[in-house]
Amino acid sequence: MSEKQKYELPENAYRELKEGEEYVPLMKPDKIYPEVNAWSIIWGIVMAAIFSAAAAYLGLKIGQVFEAAIPIAIIAVGASTLAKRKNALGENVIIQSIGASSGVIVAGAIFTLPALYIISESNPELNLQVEFYQIFLASLFGGFLGILFLIPFRKYFVSDMHGKYPFPEATATTEILVSGAKGGNQAKLLLVSGIIGGVYDFVVATFGAWAEVFSSRVLPYGAKIANDFKLVFKINVGAAVMGMGYIIGLKYALIIASGSFFAWWVIVPLFSQFAVPDGDSFILLSTMSPEDIFNNYAKYIGIGAIAMAGLIGVAKSAGIIKKAMGLAVSETFNKSKPVSNLRRTERDISMKIILFGLVATMILILIFFWLGVVNNLVMALVGVAIVMFFAFLFTTVAANAIAIVGTNPVSGMTMMTLILSSFLLASVGLSGPSGMVAALIIGGVVCTALAMAGGFITDLKIGYWLGTSPYKQQTWKFLGTFVSAITVGGVILILSKTYGYSGEGAMVAPQANAMASIIKPLMSGESTPWMLYLGGAVLAFILDKLKVPALAFALGMFIPLQLNTPLLVGGAIAWYVTTRSKDEKVNNARKERGTLIASGLIAGGAIMGVVSAILRFANFDFFMTEWAKSAAAEYLGIGMFALLCFYLIWDTKRAKVEETETVTE
Repeated sequence: MSEKQKYELPENAYRELKEGEEYVPLMKPDKIYPEVNAWSIIWGIVMAAIFSAAAAYLGLKIGQVFEAAIPIAIIAVGASTLAKRKNALGENVIIQSIGASSGVIVAGAIFTLPALYIISESNPELNLQVEFYQIFLASLFGGFLGILFLIPFRKYFVSDMHGKYPFPEATATTEILVSGAKGGNQAKLLLVSGIIGGVYDFVVATFGAWAEVFSSRVLPYGAKIANDFKLVFKINVGAAVMGMGYIIGLKYALIIASGSFFAWWVIVPLFSQFAVPDGDSFILLSTMSPEDIFNNYAKYIGIGAIAMAGLIGVAKSAGIIKKAMGLAVSETFNKSKPVSNLRRTERDISMKIILFGLVATMILILIFFWLGVVNNLVMALVGVAIVMFFAFLFTTVAANAIAIVGTNPVSGMTMMTLILSSFLLASVGLSGPSGMVAALIIGGVVCTALAMAGGFITDLKIGYWLGTSPYKQQTWKFLGTFVSAITVGGVILILSKTYGYSGEGAMVAPQANAMASIIKPLMSGESTPWMLYLGGAVLAFILDKLKVPALAFALGMFIPLQLNTPLLVGGAIAWYVTTRSKDEKVNNARKERGTLIASGLIAGGAIMGVVSAILRFANFDFFMTEWAKSAAAEYLGIGMFALLCFYLIWDTKRAKVEETETVTE
């Protein structure tokens, strides 16, 4: 293909095919293209490691997983452009596919597995031991199951349903991969914003050059208002969190922030008017700080709302689950053409290898559970049965959700798995600390499998549109899973040792905290704040009936106020810069440029956050604690945050219409 020729998807790429019409991908099925080689494998491994670390840090910090597919695609295209590689489209798809393992493995791991540390930190008397290999193997085996269970459904989702599913994330990533010539400029913009975000967050986290959080307590009368009326305002001034708000957009940022405002400015002041029993006496909640009331009461309402929102999502997927069961049976036992008669773009890993892989993975999980988790063969068999049932049951639910709306209700499905696992394990005599570990690791395996299934269908759809070889994507996805599982396990361990997941200054890990709060009383027989959970559940039910995204609102109720307010700022900036022009093309150009800049801020800030944590873990502590706690540091912090916001607005509005045109090498 000549350097001046344009890559363009066929006009029927996004619409349903007419009877007798065939979709012919950009890379022709009867030709061979560079795909798997040293270039694509090495770049894929590097992307998987870097973005696994970044996504894990940010996910544990604010509860939002940074989706890595788009920035990885930009970097892949930019690198191939700078290296002047010919016909690099197939290579870039492999890089993106291997690297994108990061986001899904992170989502599966951080929603459940940090709960092991949370329970251990808050209950040292339980003597709960958490090992690196448990985190690593749970993530690894879950990722393998997600890949193996999804492969038989590839043809249905990407080919049979062509044009019927929108695949929003796959569409955006595909457009980036297709538009190669602008990839160099995009990669440069991503690099510059990444350096800015990385340096900004690094000096805050490592040196305390300015306060990370600005609080209304430093304002005149701010402390009095907080003490007397239990009203406080806080905002995290980090680059990564604000960039995430831009990506989320104003609508969802506003919903998340509204949940936070409801918890902090309605529930906390309301609860301060009551007293709670404490033995033979009562404690007046008015004597507590707003933070104490939130941590002891309001956030449990958020946990109940998160659980109910997740279960509502599963209930709404009942029809999909039924359809998926039928689809699984038909695809598994359907006799297809011999592999030798299939074109390159139609070949999957053979069913024999898939079945062998499933059996081998199941045996390895059994050994892992038996020798590394429960030390009992019968209980290990129960655990494996739970994992295989739920992973298989929900695989196509996850893929279907990603294909339609681009989001995966994995937390709700995992919550259901955890609760049912607890009852089943307790019924065979497994409870207490060992029961908690077993239930959470089972949940971690299932959660990772579902996250992988949802993310991998995006990769396969991209490959279908562009014409890569599916069996090559499927084969090398296992490598990306391995690299991501090691990285995520290490980051979770380092952050546990450096910051912890409970208490002041800890990583928030909202989903894992919610899982820990639910699993601990189920497995230990302790009292549970059921009335607070119930209140949250009722609230989520009402929100759903009002057509308000209940999960987003509920996450806002649980996550501390200071981590939600910058999301709203980032979302407001996204709305502002994309609505200033009367020319829709200009607004679209600004939206794309702003997304790149925000992605750079997120990636740079999150990566350097991990670097800062590693330095602290290695006992290199340069943090100026006294200065960072001062009012002057807070004022400096809000000033630096304002400059960062100005940079995002200014650079985004520099976008030109031609930047969005699809032109490549």
